[in-house]
Amino acid sequence: MMLLSVKETEKMDDIDAMFSDLLGEMNTLSQSVMPSADRTEVDSALQTERTFSIGFTDLNESLKELEDHDLDALMADLASRSTTSECSLPTYQQASSCADNEMAASALPPPSNSAESSGGLQTIEPQTKSDKIKLALEKLKEAKVRKLIVKVLMSDSSSKILMVDERQTVREVLDMLFEKTHCDCCIDWSLCETNPELQIERGFEDHEHVVEPLSSWTRLSENKMYFVSRPQKYVMFTNPQVFYMWKKKKECSSKINEHAKQLLLQEHFGGSTLIVPDLEGTLYLKEDGKKVWKPRYFVLRASGIYYVPKGKTKSSSDLVCFVHFEKFNIYNTKHFKLKYRAPTDFCFMLKHPCIQKESDYIKFLCCDDEHTLLLWVNSIRIAKYGTTLYKNYQAAMKRVHPSASHEDRHNSSQVNTQQAPPQTTNVEDYPHEAPPDFIPPPPPGHTQV
Repeated sequence: MMLLSVKETEKMDDIDAMFSDLLGEMNTLSQSVMPSADRTEVDSALQTERTFSIGFTDLNESLKELEDHDLDALMADLASRSTTSECSLPTYQQASSCADNEMAASALPPPSNSAESSGGLQTIEPQTKSDKIKLALEKLKEAKVRKLIVKVLMSDSSSKILMVDERQTVREVLDMLFEKTHCDCCIDWSLCETNPELQIERGFEDHEHVVEPLSSWTRLSENKMYFVSRPQKYVMFTNPQVFYMWKKKKECSSKINEHAKQLLLQEHFGGSTLIVPDLEGTLYLKEDGKKVWKPRYFVLRASGIYYVPKGKTKSSSDLVCFVHFEKFNIYNTKHFKLKYRAPTDFCFMLKHPCIQKESDYIKFLCCDDEHTLLLWVNSIRIAKYGTTLYKNYQAAMKRVHPSASHEDRHNSSQVNTQQAPPQTTNVEDYPHEAPPDFIPPPPPGHTQV
């Protein structure tokens, strides 16, 4: 990927704005050349072809995989929504419909017993699963709140079928999986999406709505969603000194107890503004369309990643924006040393979630070692999501310890540090774990530690 000089950058808008303008122009052009009648037909066709299942060949198959109580819950929810939508008609429509009904009723003879009995037969709810599936297929297409039937893969190659709608967050789906799998509620459990074509994976953040990223998958996508344990999920809160004391000498950060960690969290996440790790260093950037990687000096800021042009200093006035976080997600990669001839296998990718195939708008970066990759990936998450990430961590901790608040645990940790010698955490000996193998999942006989 070719980096623009300072002069060229001044002449050209940010690449994010260019991409958005391009998409907007294409959309405007397509609408202008399409007759209004044709657009109506296309819109209705798109409504009919909406995706309702993830991980299945069709919706009918996904409904068959649903457990009976989940299918009953889906039917009850869809029935209540259809009733609510009917009752929410404007007043004038209700009045006119009532008047029409009264006129029609006065013109007709009183109903017979046979008619009443036949009406009673029509209100009988479907009993068999096949009948329920047929009715669910009809009501799903009419529902205003989008629902998905999702297949979630486990680390032992088994799977769970879930019904989620567009209002549910990852945290809520994780709670559903805890109940279905009867596993512990450890904070490391995550929902991850994998893209075999790009050889990448990303762990969903707990505050995200599950349907939104899944809707970006293409119709014939081979992407999958996994329920896995990721020890790095909240490492920035369990070991904040790794990210906020990375410049310190090893002897200064070698003795960190729990009380000191809580002070670091309070200093960087407890104030009115978030303090992003002041991370900077040399990373390898892949050139656009080539398997060539060149070193560049990058600097992390709250708004994005910046780089130092050749011949310039690291002062703020000389920095050039490389990417803004609001339109990009960060992904872990696999085997990029073999696929793209990267200097190492410790790479990460930055791309828009709607890009599902090879594109010139994808950013590739490579680190020297595993520890540097850990720093950059999680520091970018801090900069992108801010205090929301810390609230996710606190909610996850409350899920593990529902009877104790975060402050109670903090106070108890202070008491423990006074009663016993402080437990030290050596930054040098910190176990830097690699991103989990997600394609394929571990074999059934494998037990995860």
